[in-house]
Amino acid sequence: MPVDNEPVPKSTVGNYDLSEIDGIEADIAAMEEFAAGLKADLEKNYMPHAKAAAANMLAESPNASEFYELHLFLYAHQLVQDATIRNVDGYVEGTYKFATSAEEISAKYRGADAFSRAKLADVQATFEGNGNA
Repeated sequence: MPVDNEPVPKSTVGNYDLSEIDGIEADIAAMEEFAAGLKADLEKNYMPHAKAAAANMLAESPNASEFYELHLFLYAHQLVQDATIRNVDGYVEGTYKFATSAEEISAKYRGADAFSRAKLADVQATFEGNGNA
């Protein structure tokens, strides 16, 4: 509970009062289902396209040293190719890590007392890949 004269925490959504919330419960089964669905969707619907995009981004550009404007265009194009491949790889890595973290958290806290044992630090450590969860 807030101390007198301290502002009550408010959500950014409307005027929802957070001062009455003692804790947050997580549906472990739903978390497991979410993680499995996210991984399956990533592997089925994103990764095949990511591999094709990566192959296209790795294509060599022609040499245009004799035509300066074309050289500048190809340089800018190469920068975009590099950024695209980093973004594609980052999305795959981040999404897979997110799904794996959800699996690890749900596996650790499955059971009758799971809601009372889960701590924000454990969840944060799992998402950061520290392996402490």
